[in-house]
This record gives sequence, C-alpha cells and structure tokens, in this order.
Amino acid sequence: MYAFIISLAVIFVAELGDKSQLMAMTFATRFRALPVLVGITAATALVHLASVALGAALGAALPTGPISILAGLAFIGFAMWTLRGDELDDEERDKAKHATGSAILAVGVAFFLAELGDKTMLATVTLAADHGGLLALTGVWAGSTIGMVAADGLAIIVGQMLGRRLPERVIKYGAAAGFAIFGVLLLVEGITA
Repeated sequence: MYAFIISLAVIFVAELGDKSQLMAMTFATRFRALPVLVGITAATALVHLASVALGAALGAALPTGPISILAGLAFIGFAMWTLRGDELDDEERDKAKHATGSAILAVGVAFFLAELGDKTMLATVTLAADHGGLLALTGVWAGSTIGMVAADGLAIIVGQMLGRRLPERVIKYGAAAGFAIFGVLLLVEGITA
C-alpha cells in the first residue's frame, strides 16, 4: 500500500504543468472527454507498466535522446495533422467528433510517445527500482498510472470548458502551435541529450 500511495502522490505532482497535461487539455478541446481519458489511461498504463518492469529489472533509466527525437517528429506531424483538419466539411467534422476509435488512437499514440523518457516515466522507473516484490511493484504501477490519469483528468475538464467558449479556428491554431512547440522542444532535448 505504501508503494501505491507514494507513487500516486509523486506522479500526480510531477504531472502538474507537464507537457502531457497540456496535451490532455488540448485534446479535450477537440474531442469528447471520454475518448481522451481512455486514450490517456491506455497509454499511461502501458508506459508505466514498462517503466515498472524496467525499474525492477535494471534500476536505471532509458536513454532519452533518440526517444525524444522520435516523439518530437511525431508531435510536429500532429501539428500538421491538426492544421489539415480545417478542410473537412460539416458532415466529416460531425463524424470525427463521434469517431471515438480514432480519437482514442490519436490520444493514445501521442501520450505513449510523449511519456517515453519523460520525467513521470523516469520517476516510475526510480520508484520501481526502490520497491521490490510483486505486490510493491503492482502498487507502483497502479499508483503511478492513477496519479497521472487524475492530473490529466483535471486538464481534460479545463480543456472541455475552454472548448465551449473558444471559436473552433482559435482552438485549431492553438492546438497546432502547441503540438509544434512540444515537437521542437522534444527534438532539442533529444539532440542535446
């Protein structure tokens, strides 16, 4: 239980103001809340499961340079994809809003790539390295996953409120700019690592 509580608290705090929390807010302005939350939860559970396994086996962090470069390129691709979305007609836009499978996939892939080598992943690796035994490692995985999803859930609520008040064009350009900025930052981080 100690491993669960400490992991939940550490990851929740580490996630506040993190780029993935800002991503959750951005996605929530474009998609319904439930698909965004499902995508975040699935990606987070996978990344944190891998982090726990890595921490238990090695007790060391992954090299973040190449992973950051790959994630940066993906984010720049997401920025272009977001800008391209303006060419959809009303019928296609309506389908996109209700196509939860594609929203879940987009959010899940973005979060999976963003979390590889991120501080919350490295924190989970470290927590797992400090806690031995299957029960403690399960607590680290569950606590870190729930802590991150809770922090990102707050961002989804804020994103949904902004999405109702901002014009679609502002949201589109803001989301594209956000993805591009994260992409460039990840590229710089990967190149300098």
